[in-house]
Amino acid sequence: IASIMNRVRNLKNKYRNEDNITDELNCTKISADTTDNSGTVNQIMMTANNPEDWLCFLLRLEKKGVPQMDVSLLNRLIGRYSQAVTALPAEKYSQDESYARILVRFAELKALQDPEEARDQFHLARLNCKKFAFVHVAFAQFELSQENEKKCKQILQKAVEYSAVPLEMLETALQNFHLKKKLLLSDEDK
Repeated sequence: IASIMNRVRNLKNKYRNEDNITDELNCTKISADTTDNSGTVNQIMMTANNPEDWLCFLLRLEKKGVPQMDVSLLNRLIGRYSQAVTALPAEKYSQDESYARILVRFAELKALQDPEEARDQFHLARLNCKKFAFVHVAFAQFELSQENEKKCKQILQKAVEYSAVPLEMLETALQNFHLKKKLLLSDEDK
């Protein structure tokens, strides 16, 4: 086993692009490759393949522009978020906050392209990560933006029934809903 592990380590070192992959994985440096990032994705999947590494990589990728204004970036982000969701098994990570954030952000990005697909992604996030209040609030915010006030209220009420945490976030969102505010949570509340 030790011999096999040494050979695997040697192969990894041989094919690893130290500047691009290792630093990106540690979230300390933006990759020189602004379009592909396949080396980083492969590295994440070959090592721990955990939600924290994926989220760090995806958030850094988002900083390269404004997805609402750049269709190319939006498509690239949706592709990478889709890869992350596929690579991370829900049964293993449903209690992980980073995983929940990946699911929510993926749904928010999908909402820019196709609201029906976004709704499916929000359902998936809510189904897999019920304990996080921000998952429910994001879905409720989406429904509110689609002018589905009844559905928005229903999602928030169900989140309270699920005992999603923090409860204060849900209470604030419900209060803002009743006050007819367009945003369920201000940046300050988040």
